[in-house]
Amino acid sequence: MLLKPAAEEFSEQPEAASSKPLISMKSISKVYPNGTEAVRKVDLEIPNHNQFLTLLGPSGCGKSTLLRMTSSLEKQSAGKIEWPTTPHDYRGRPLPEIGFVFQEPTLMPWASVFDNVYLPFRLKRKSKKQVKDRIMEVLEMVHLENFADHYPRELSGGMKMRVSIARALATKPQVLLMDEPFAALDEITRLKLNNDLLELWSTQNLNVIFVTHSVYESVYLSDRIVIMAARPGRIIADLPIDAPYPRTEEFRTSSKYNSYCRQVSAYLKEAMGPDDEEGMH
Repeated sequence: MLLKPAAEEFSEQPEAASSKPLISMKSISKVYPNGTEAVRKVDLEIPNHNQFLTLLGPSGCGKSTLLRMTSSLEKQSAGKIEWPTTPHDYRGRPLPEIGFVFQEPTLMPWASVFDNVYLPFRLKRKSKKQVKDRIMEVLEMVHLENFADHYPRELSGGMKMRVSIARALATKPQVLLMDEPFAALDEITRLKLNNDLLELWSTQNLNVIFVTHSVYESVYLSDRIVIMAARPGRIIADLPIDAPYPRTEEFRTSSKYNSYCRQVSAYLKEAMGPDDEEGMH
């Protein structure tokens, strides 16, 4: 799904500088009307280059809330989220191109695969003829070019998620936000989609912010893992994963991978409160 704030007029693009982050979060807090403090004073910078960052932590630590605030689906209660190198409108509001992949594929059941991927273009008032080649291009990226005329009911869970990813990538976003997209899939499908996602990330000039509960998935995918604790949601560790890409099964069985998994697991154990019964995957 593509998310983009409505634009009335554009200001000139801010002067690009490699030293400026793509996204800067300063003292971000979120308190719901019932008094629940979901996130407290989070400071986080996303660099202006292709990073694969994972937000990892137990349930209730604010990972998904932070993702939604980044996309403007939710408003923070305090703090600032800035896009220093992104075009802004005349009121100074940033206009980033963001692709969002939710936990569920959120496909329109009455629409074909092609028409589901067409949705963000329809919202931009582009005709199917104008964007047909791009839609078929992204379907090929996710290995569904032969399923353009199929309907969601005819697809497996993994294929539905591929459609959701294709839709998010269709308009060439700067940032791909992914909220536990593979959590409901079987392990074999999940591993295959992990590999496919890394291939897309490496070829499509993307920044990815990925939410997961899985230690193993986070270490395999990421070059940076931000670990959050709950009640209230806050960052307790920011860990670079110094392992080259492409990542393969050889990496999954390496001592370096196992060492990182142990290190991340130790942080996650620290993040989990004494009454938290959630297991670490």
